[in-house]
Amino acid sequence: MSYKVVLKEEADNDLSELSHNQKILIFKQFKKLENSPELGLPLGKKAGYDLTEYRKMYADKKKLRIVYRIIDDIIVVEIIAIGKRDDMDVYQKASERI
Repeated sequence: MSYKVVLKEEADNDLSELSHNQKILIFKQFKKLENSPELGLPLGKKAGYDLTEYRKMYADKKKLRIVYRIIDDIIVVEIIAIGKRDDMDVYQKASERI
C-alpha cells in the first residue's frame, strides 16, 4: 500500500527555507515514507512537548528532522514540521501546529 505525503502549509514554508541540497535530501525521505511510513521513530513527549501521535525522521546526516503523523484511514503521511533540532526548535514548531 502506498501512502500520500502531504505537507501542512507551515511545513511547506519550512521546506522553502532550506538549501537546494537539503530539499533533495528531504524529498528522498518523503519517498521512503510513501512506502514505509513506520520508518520514523515515535516521538512521545519531547522536551515538554506532547507529540505522542507523531514520529520523526532524520535527513542531512541528522541535522534536520521531519516531524509527521500517519493517518491510516485516508492513507496519508502528514508532515507537520521540518527543521533543525537546535534548542528543540523543530519540536516546538510541531507542537504549536497540532
